[in-house]
This record gives sequence, structure tokens and C-alpha cells, in this order.
Amino acid sequence: MKEKIEEALELVRPALRLDGGDVELVDVNDGVVKLKLTGACGGCPMSSMTLRYMVERTLRERVPEIKDVVAA
Repeated sequence: MKEKIEEALELVRPALRLDGGDVELVDVNDGVVKLKLTGACGGCPMSSMTLRYMVERTLRERVPEIKDVVAA
């Protein structure tokens, strides 16, 4: 599952990098994916929205067995 998640994250990374940020896979446990937004995205007040509406949406489309996506 980690490989599929990393592949899906590669799809959102270009958009995050345009704003000076990135996303890091911290852990996967029982279908719960822990991610960390880094760079400019890490301290952005909109980071929770970015995580939910951009990153999580892409992950759920590409890896349907994911149960939840949380910030680490």
C-alpha cells in the first residue's frame, strides 16, 4: 500500500512545490495514512484544507483501501 500512496503523492507534489511546499509520508497503519506537509505548506493557515481537499482526495481516488488521512 505504501508504494501506491507514494505514487499518488507524486501527483499532488508539483502543485505543492509551486507554492514552496511538499508532502511527506510519515506512516501507514491499518489503513490510516499519516502525512506531514513541509516547507511553505507546513506553516500555512490553509494547510488543513490542502491536506483534506487536495491530498486526501487524490489518495482516496488512487488507493481506495485507505480509511483515513491525518496530519502528523
